[in-house]
Amino acid sequence: MIRPHHRNPGPAFSEDAAAAAPLRWLLLSAVRSSPVRAFRTDRLRPAGIPSLLVACLALAAALLVTGCSSVSTRKVIALDRFQRFYVERLLNENHHLDEIIVAELRRLGCTADSGPRTMMPAHTEVLVTYDARWTWDFHTYLIELNLELHTVFPSKKLADGRYYQPSIKPRAPVEVVRGLLGPLFGR
Repeated sequence: MIRPHHRNPGPAFSEDAAAAAPLRWLLLSAVRSSPVRAFRTDRLRPAGIPSLLVACLALAAALLVTGCSSVSTRKVIALDRFQRFYVERLLNENHHLDEIIVAELRRLGCTADSGPRTMMPAHTEVLVTYDARWTWDFHTYLIELNLELHTVFPSKKLADGRYYQPSIKPRAPVEVVRGLLGPLFGR
């Protein structure tokens, strides 16, 4: 004998159940007829709230990952008239930023070299100094870079630049240096 499937009638009929019946019917009909359905229609929750929650969480995660970055450059004198640059290597900096800066200066068409200040060639026109701040969050990345360009004699500031980005998804040091030196040389 085949029995029809019967739902459990639940507790005995009461006045509270009678009062909640129209509300339950209204919510269930809204969920079932809505184009955006809830994940489970057997629960009484309005349609759209889970998708709204997921959208808000995704937006918050995107904002946290991108973070805020700032790049500012300022030049006092046009740098295109100088050709020979020397990047002072910091003794406690093991990330080879001086080599990255030299490579970018050469890409911009300048003659550049790096090393300790005591090894600076006599024909150097511009001394480039930098200060870098690195941080570690599952990998080491550049969080801040300050560049200053000075004439050798007399020591006069020509330009400076600052990069700052305290976020989880940082830029590569090559991109940071290119973003700082490009505007200083008008490129």
